[in-house]
Amino acid sequence: MTDAADVDHELRVSKIRNGTVIDHVAGGGALTVLAILGIDGSTGAVVSVGMNVPSDRLGRKDVVKVEDRELSQEEVDVISLIAPAATINIVREYDVVEKHRVERPGTVEGVLSCPNHSCITAAAEPVTSRFAVLDDGVRCVYCETIVREDLAAYIDV
Repeated sequence: MTDAADVDHELRVSKIRNGTVIDHVAGGGALTVLAILGIDGSTGAVVSVGMNVPSDRLGRKDVVKVEDRELSQEEVDVISLIAPAATINIVREYDVVEKHRVERPGTVEGVLSCPNHSCITAAAEPVTSRFAVLDDGVRCVYCETIVREDLAAYIDV
């Protein structure tokens, strides 16, 4: 019989040869990360997801492994909004060649929709959304609407 402490040391998802590992996503956030990346299972992309894996730092975490794809800075910026503790690992020939924590940008443009229906970005005007990133949310630079909770609901994917 396997002891519970031993289970936490087992490899839950196999290593990838080349691609990106997004680690330390808060438990339950992996599906939002997949949506940000445009991964819905229809493209044939090879993806491994571990959800609610025990974590010393977060209590529980999600891990997303995307084979044969390295993320753009724009994708990492959006991930940082919903997973500020995430780490990005670039893997080549089974070795991690680059590892860094996400950094929240000062602003994000064209990736969130403003919830204010009176905002100019919600009108038929050709205006790209732009938000200032705050410590606890984002603020629309046009109408000053602040979004603090459930940013994932406003991500344009």
